[in-house]
Order: sequence, then structure tokens, then C-alpha cells
Amino acid sequence: MPNPALNERELAFLRTLRRGQVITGRVIEIADFGVTFVDIGGFTAMINIPELSWRRVDHPADVVTVGQEVTAEVLDVDVERGRVPLSLKALQKDPLLDLRQQIGRAVTGSVTKVAPIGAFVRIEDATNGFEGLVPSSELADRDVKPGDILTVEIVRVDLSRRRIELALRAGRA
Repeated sequence: MPNPALNERELAFLRTLRRGQVITGRVIEIADFGVTFVDIGGFTAMINIPELSWRRVDHPADVVTVGQEVTAEVLDVDVERGRVPLSLKALQKDPLLDLRQQIGRAVTGSVTKVAPIGAFVRIEDATNGFEGLVPSSELADRDVKPGDILTVEIVRVDLSRRRIELALRAGRA
């Protein structure tokens, strides 16, 4: 049963949409709880943070602005609840695919965090650049702290788990 809050025009519009359809709209609101609302022809659709980008996003305003025109893929059409979730990242190439081609390459990066499992190293220049993990077993007795610069090798890129495994480059720290 359709959402009673929808008027006939909105209901008719919803019934024209299909999962996988590419649609253009304008950002009308960015909520503090992480949802971006997009006007797609008189109907308000939404984009949740994980669907904004393949990269980590702290706040939607880091990716979109109110008034910006966006092109997104329709993830679902829920007529009963009157919801249409969209995805910007579905129309972008996953950058980890390119990174996977760089396995064995040495990179220099800054340690962003140290945890019992190892040290996280940013392997791209951008602040939202990918981070990989150097396992604690690789660090041995080294005293590594955030801000340290390490030369590491890309060992593995796990696309499904979105993880990058790194190893210290022999003879370097």
C-alpha cells in the first residue's frame, strides 16, 4: 500500500523510477545526521553517507553542497514508505581497483593511528586518502607514533572488506 503522505503526482512519479536508473537532481538539504536530500523533479530522494563516495566521508558537506546538481543511481524505490535512496559512488570507479594494480609498490606515508593490531599509514596525499595497516608483527620493537613517516609496500588490497595491508620496506622505517 502506498504511503498516504504522498500525493498523486508524487506517487505517479515514484512509479516511473526503476532500480539502477541514473537520475539528475539538485541537493536541497544536508542533514547533520549524515543524509543528503536531493530534489529529483519535485520528489525528495536521499543519499546516505556511505553512498556519497568510495572514500571515507566525515560529513556530506565534504562531498556535496546545497544547490549542487548531482547525477546518481537509484538504489531502490520504496513506494510504501515513500523513499528513494540514491548513490553517487555507484557511478564512480572504485579507486581501490587501481590501487590493487599497485601491489608490490613502495610508498611513503604518515602514520595516522597506532593500535594493538598495528599502525595505520596514509598512502595517498589527500586528507581523505586511503590508509593501510602495517600489522604489529611487522613493527617488531619499533616505537611508531602518529605523524611518523614510514616507507611501506602495498601487500594486499581486499576489495570486499575495503582493507589495505602494508609491510615495512626492508631496511627502512
